[in-house]
Amino acid sequence: MNSYWIDSCKIIADKNELNKDINTDICIIGGGITGISCAYYLAKNGFKTTILEKDLLAEKTSGNTTAKLTSQHGLFYKYLADTFSKDYAKLYLEANENAISNVKKIIDEENIECDFNFQDSYVFTQKESEVQKIKDEVSTLNNLNFPAEFLTNIPLPINNVLGAIKFPNQACFHVRKYLKGLCDSILKHDGQIYQNSKVFDVKKDSGQYVTYTKNNKVFSKYVVLATNYPIINAPGFYFLKMYQEQSYVIGVETSDELFDGLYINSETPTLSFRTANDKKLLIIAGFNNKVGKKAIDSDKFEELEKISKTLYPDSKVKYKWTTQDCISLDKIPYIGQFSELMPNMYVATGYKKWGMTSSNIAANIIYDKILGKDNKYEDIFLSTRFHPIKNKTEFSNMLKQTTNSLIIEKFKIPEETIENLSTDDGKIVEIDNHKVGIYKDKNNNIYQVKPVCSHLGCELSWNNLEKTWDCPCHGSRFDYMGHSIYSPSIKDLED
Repeated sequence: MNSYWIDSCKIIADKNELNKDINTDICIIGGGITGISCAYYLAKNGFKTTILEKDLLAEKTSGNTTAKLTSQHGLFYKYLADTFSKDYAKLYLEANENAISNVKKIIDEENIECDFNFQDSYVFTQKESEVQKIKDEVSTLNNLNFPAEFLTNIPLPINNVLGAIKFPNQACFHVRKYLKGLCDSILKHDGQIYQNSKVFDVKKDSGQYVTYTKNNKVFSKYVVLATNYPIINAPGFYFLKMYQEQSYVIGVETSDELFDGLYINSETPTLSFRTANDKKLLIIAGFNNKVGKKAIDSDKFEELEKISKTLYPDSKVKYKWTTQDCISLDKIPYIGQFSELMPNMYVATGYKKWGMTSSNIAANIIYDKILGKDNKYEDIFLSTRFHPIKNKTEFSNMLKQTTNSLIIEKFKIPEETIENLSTDDGKIVEIDNHKVGIYKDKNNNIYQVKPVCSHLGCELSWNNLEKTWDCPCHGSRFDYMGHSIYSPSIKDLED
């Protein structure tokens, strides 16, 4: 179940693993779009730069995106202006608009063929109650001197659109082709890229950082945590300030001519639309849920396919994938210094599913920080901020879920037994007074894990759609054999 981006582009053929201790100026942990973008700027400007990726490059969040390059992050700018200030909203908008230009500049300078094209972007609604929100967003953006428009007709062939906001001159691309181009440049400038090199710890020692993989160490002055969700708990404590959300995506082909533009609706469930592969592929994403939700009440891929059929009756699903991303409680990414107690360690996280622009913003802020330069946008993404919680409802939900998973669920006695477990399903059962996570495959083979997250000990939930064990507290995920596949977990599950 690979994404179109992963299936259609290989980044590095050899799976080289770190097999010796090395010294470098900057150790970047994580080989997604943030880590690769940081390494690109740093290596090109003379820094000895090393990327450590635990699996293969750009095969998690970055390889499972919708790859929209846009500053239109839903209906967001009225929220920013009301919650922070008009100047804050203007800087956020400017930073993201500049990120689009920066990506285009890189593509031109490096001659990267990555299907980049400018597109208008739209947030639309089919609900009367959402129309005024869209009009208010247009008004806010116009007050920021941005040429947003209110429309009732859009190119997307969907019925009953009551209103939409149009952002001109946004963009989309093939994210893996773009990242392959960046990697080629990194290697050309003597950067080092190691795959299958999981990091287990980072420590400060004698004025430098030591990054530990399974058998080797990397010594560096600077460290960049670009793992989507930070794998180091303290002293940053980002697990208290974020949650993870999952989305479902399909790629379909149809004989009909497809539309121009990038689209997302404003209501729930969220639905996103774009085309790819020279308008031969329609990509539809949506039906978000928090990672670790106990019951996914329907096959989200089937729901997306139904939507594709209403638009194009002859459409055929060619790709299915899921993705997840971190969302901060105030909805703003954390970019900059990891903690005031750990100078020269940097972090970028909490992109709220808008990582294509946010990653470039992060790369430029971190690059400037390493150079000792001021960055115009640094303060609005300040990673060490600790102002009052803006999203009190979500903060309360996080506390309840953590309490439930850490304490309450652990004392519940499972009703399921191995005998009544269906094939191709998983459950938590009790064996010899111990809770055990069991998956029974289609051939009745049994796979057993201890259903306790290796991050902070929350009880896991079975995700039968993807055959994974998911953490409802902080979003770590493990395959049915217990291997860690999404951070913040580092260690595999016990069996």
